[in-house]
Amino acid sequence: MKYVLVTGGVVSGLGKGVTASSIGVVLKACGLRVTSIKIDPYLNTDAGTMSPFEHGEVFVLDDGGEVDLDLGNYERFLDIKLTRDNNITTGKIYQSVIDKERRGDYLGKTVQVVPHITDAIQEWIERVAMIPVDGKEGPADVCVIELGGTIGDIESMPFIEALGQFSYRVGPGNFCLVHVSLVPVLNVVGEQKTKPTQHSVRGLRGLGLTPNILACRSTTALEENVKEKLSKFCHVPAANIITLYDVSNIWHIPLLLRDQKAHKAILKGLNLLGVTGEPVLEEWTSRAKTCDMLQDPVRIAMVGKYTGLSDAYLSVLKALLHASVACRRKLVVEWVAATDLEESTEIEAPDVHKAAWDQLEEADGILVPGGFGDRGVQGKILAAKYAREHNVPFLGICLGMQIAVIEFARSVLNMKDANSTEFEANTTNPCVIFMPELRLLNSFLCNNNYAQGSKTHMGGTMRLGSRRTYFQVPDCKSAKLYGNVKYVDERHRHRYEVNPDMITELENAGLSFVGKDESSRRMEILELRTHPYFVGVQFHPEFKSRPGKPSALFLGLIAASCGHLEAFLQNPIHVKMQTKNSLTNGMPTSKVYQNGIKNKHVNGSHNIYSNCNGVHA
Repeated sequence: MKYVLVTGGVVSGLGKGVTASSIGVVLKACGLRVTSIKIDPYLNTDAGTMSPFEHGEVFVLDDGGEVDLDLGNYERFLDIKLTRDNNITTGKIYQSVIDKERRGDYLGKTVQVVPHITDAIQEWIERVAMIPVDGKEGPADVCVIELGGTIGDIESMPFIEALGQFSYRVGPGNFCLVHVSLVPVLNVVGEQKTKPTQHSVRGLRGLGLTPNILACRSTTALEENVKEKLSKFCHVPAANIITLYDVSNIWHIPLLLRDQKAHKAILKGLNLLGVTGEPVLEEWTSRAKTCDMLQDPVRIAMVGKYTGLSDAYLSVLKALLHASVACRRKLVVEWVAATDLEESTEIEAPDVHKAAWDQLEEADGILVPGGFGDRGVQGKILAAKYAREHNVPFLGICLGMQIAVIEFARSVLNMKDANSTEFEANTTNPCVIFMPELRLLNSFLCNNNYAQGSKTHMGGTMRLGSRRTYFQVPDCKSAKLYGNVKYVDERHRHRYEVNPDMITELENAGLSFVGKDESSRRMEILELRTHPYFVGVQFHPEFKSRPGKPSALFLGLIAASCGHLEAFLQNPIHVKMQTKNSLTNGMPTSKVYQNGIKNKHVNGSHNIYSNCNGVHA
C-alpha cells in the first residue's frame, strides 16, 4: 500500500479536502485504485452532533456513518463509497484505547499518548486503507490521507507524531507528503509573500515530517522567482512546487495538478513512475469547460435555516450543480431564510419580508432541504404552499417532505392544527411522528443511564444510512426519473416520519405516496400527480449525486424548472446521464404559471452559485 498525506499550514479553509480529492482523481486517471481517509483532530466521536454553523453539513455514508463533509468531496470526485472508519477522530481513537485498557489488553502497563495512542492511529490507518471502496475486490493501490486543521494545532500533535512514525516505518518509497500552504499577495506591495509558507514548512519539519510537494494557494500562479525562493528555503525541488490558484470552478483543480505534472512528482515519490500511464481526464476536462460556458440561468430558491453558510448545504448545492450542468443551465441559487417568509418578520422587518417573497416568486423552482428544530418551519410551510398553489417545481428533502405533508393537511384537509410532534408534542392532528423503533431505543438508553429522556440522547440515535425504497406507482415521475426501476437505495438521516395512520386520508385528498419502505408503513416519496413537479423524499438523494451521474430527483427539479420535464421523461437520461447527452441544450429558460408562461430575466443582483470562488467553493 502507498500513502499520500495532505497537510495544511498558515490558515484553515485553504481547500485541503478538494486538493486531496483532486490528487485522488489524477492518480485514478493514471490507472491506480484510490481510497481516502480524513483525520479530524476534534474530540467528538463523529460529526453527528456538530452544528452546521460551526462545521458545515454532516455527510452520511451508506453504512450510516455521520462524517466530515470532506468525505463527501472524496466520494463525489472519486465515485467511491467510503465507510465510517474512513473518518478518524480523536474521540474514536481515545475511545478505542480506553476500551482496550478497560478490557486489560495492555496487561497493566501505563497507557500513554506515546506509544498507545500513536500506535492506535497507525493501526487504524493501515486497517482502513485495506478496505475496498470502489466495488472491486482487494485493497486499493494508494490511500490519500487528509489531516484536518493546520500544523501547530495542539489537538493535532498526537496525529503528527503518529504520522511521523508511520512515514519512517513504511519507508520513503511508500509515503509522499503534500503540504498545502498560503502564499498571500499584500495589496500594499502587490507581490507574493513566501514567509508564511516558510514558517509553516519549518514547523512541519520540526515535528518530524518533511514535505515532498508544496501545493501553494494563491490568487494567481506563482512567479518563477517565488518558486525558486520557496525551493531554497523549504528544501523542496522547484518542480515539486504546485500553484493552486483561484479558478472558475473546482473541477479545474485536477487539471491544474495534471498540467503542472503533480502526478509525476507523487508517482516518483511512491516509486510508481514506471508502472502507470499519463492521466486520462478528457471527460473531466469537458465537464469543467462546460460549466464555465453555461449562460442560460435556472433559479432555484433554497428555503432553509442556515442560509448564511453555504457549507451547511454543501451536498445539496453540489447535487443542484451536477443536475444543472447536465441540463446545460447556469445554476443560480436564491438564498431565502425561512424565517423571513413568516408573518412575524412582516411585522418586524417588512422590507426583509418583501425581499424574501420577491426572491421566492421570481425563482424557477423551490427546494426545502433537511434540517432540525422548529425555527423557520412556518416559513418553509409557506414556501411549500406557494409552490403547490402556483405550480412551481418543488423538491422537499427529509424535513422538506414532512412540512409538505403538514401544509397539505392544513390547506387541503382543513386540519388547521396539523403539525409534527417534533414541533408540537400534543397536536390533535400529528401528521409527522417520532419513529416507534427510536422510541424503544431511547427508552433503553434512558433506562441504562445513557440519556435523561426519551429524545435527549442525540448521537447516532437516528435512522441512518442506506435504506431501500420500493415504488408503489410504476408510472410516477420519480420512478421514471430513476429509470423505471422497482426500488432504489438512498441514504437517510431522520428521527421523525409521516404518520402511517393518516396516509389513507391524505391519499384520498390527492397526495400520492409513490415510494415506501419494505414494510409499506414508512413513507419515502410523495408526489402531487396533478402538479408539474411536486416531490418530497424522506431520504437525502444529494449524498449519492456525482458530477457525471447526477441525482435523479435533482435532475427532475432542474428539468421541471426549465420547463422541459415532459420531454425529459419521454426520453429519460436518469442517473447515468452524462453532461454531453443533455436534452435541454440551447432551450430557453421559462417558468410555468397557472396563467401562462413567464420569461425569466438574467439581470439583477442575485447570488449566483456557479462554484467559482476558489478551490474550496
